[in-house]
Parts: sequence; structure tokens; C-alpha cells
Amino acid sequence: MGVTVAKAKTAKIKITLLRSTIGQKPDKRATVRSLGLRKVRSSVVHDASPSVLGMAAAVSHLVQVEEC
Repeated sequence: MGVTVAKAKTAKIKITLLRSTIGQKPDKRATVRSLGLRKVRSSVVHDASPSVLGMAAAVSHLVQVEEC
């Protein structure tokens, strides 16, 4: 007998870098880079996990967060 495990559908969020990291503290720059954002207006899609949401909140003055 094969057992199938249904994967729970996780919420996705789209994070877009709206402002430059020039003049920001190194911790904020590292957070933006760890989210996968490089250039202004670049976007990435992540699972809405607590760690990703926390990183997005830490740089909320630089990014825009949307639900996908």
C-alpha cells in the first residue's frame, strides 16, 4: 500500500525592493541581500514563513510586500 502525503499549500508573498540600500546600515543591506533582492524594482517570491516576514518587516522602509 502506498501512502500519499498531501502537501499543505503555503501562502506566497512577493517582495519588491523600492528604495536603494545606499546609506543604510550594513545589517539592513545584508537583510535585503538575504531576501534575494539586488537592484531597485527587483522582485522575489517567497513562502510566507515567520522568518521571511520578519526580515521583510525589518526593511519595510525599503521594500513592498504583496500576497501572491
